[in-house]
Amino acid sequence: MIMTASPESAHATSQRCGVLLANLGTPDAPTPAAIRRYLGEFLADRRVVEIPRALWWPILYGFILPFRPRRLAHAYRSIWTADGSPLLAIGRAQQAGLQQRLGSDVPVALGMRYGKPSIAAAIDELRERGARRIVVLPLYPQYSATTTATVFEAVIDRVRPLRWWPELHFVNGYHDESGYIDALAGSVRAHWARHGRGDHLLMSFHSIPVRCLDAGDPYYCFSQKTARLLAAALQLAPDAWTLSFQSRIGRAKWLSPYTDVVIERLARSGVRTVDAICPGFPADCLETLEEVAIRYGEQFRAAGGDELRYIAALNAGDAHLDFLADLARRPFGGALSARTADPQAAAPERVAMLRRGF
Repeated sequence: MIMTASPESAHATSQRCGVLLANLGTPDAPTPAAIRRYLGEFLADRRVVEIPRALWWPILYGFILPFRPRRLAHAYRSIWTADGSPLLAIGRAQQAGLQQRLGSDVPVALGMRYGKPSIAAAIDELRERGARRIVVLPLYPQYSATTTATVFEAVIDRVRPLRWWPELHFVNGYHDESGYIDALAGSVRAHWARHGRGDHLLMSFHSIPVRCLDAGDPYYCFSQKTARLLAAALQLAPDAWTLSFQSRIGRAKWLSPYTDVVIERLARSGVRTVDAICPGFPADCLETLEEVAIRYGEQFRAAGGDELRYIAALNAGDAHLDFLADLARRPFGGALSARTADPQAAAPERVAMLRRGF
């Protein structure tokens, strides 16, 4: 179905700029049923799981979806808040903070790749608010086909049936942007100022299968560069920090070194206190709050360490939002200004002439 705009109004309104702030998504509730719906959408994405469907569907529907949601429910409940999912609550705060910085004439919408609010709903919201020039800003600092590209595809899927596409500007990533690195370094320094400096800084990134790297995905290299730049900004000696990769599942080979292996090695080598940061997560979620802060913290202590202290994600911090606002303005030369409306475009006499065939 081709969606059309009324010729009486399409040219008579100013063409606003808008921003789509996108993230991965979250279940609606910490229940097996809600988690099952979320995982079903997430793990059905061909960019997330590249196994042939004939092999993957029996695994997904026969083993993962019937059992994994029940095991994950406890993990989600351990981080759930009065405002619901931390990722969604933080996303709303990021949306509000970005809206404040860009001004009321630049609508900002939040869309989740999986779950609600959807990317499609966010695009519709921007269009309803008059945005015809849209910056698509996924909150994935390090580009990967498994994350960033899926957001882009969801945007294209939504606009494909439109008669008049909005002007789209895709932000591929920002792994080596100075504003992003400075915000990360500032968060580490603030943590040290409050709690003292730990013996070692661990930078843990979400892992992806090695086959993605072999196929040309740049995520591994971008993560390495982020870590090097952050270490340089903090003036860390080579032996004072470690990069690792977390959240692997299944038996396939994933990017390494694995975070759970690294923390045990650090504990057994005599490191007493580890400060852990997750530079690839601009908003706290299950993988940071439960996997790293809780589960890996317990594992580090069990291996002989004293304390693993998690450094919160950038979330809705001022430095982070200032950087994102600057990033959103760039595709339009630093100013998200609307194109001028034509006051005569929908004049009654013009519309009448059009309908008479002139």
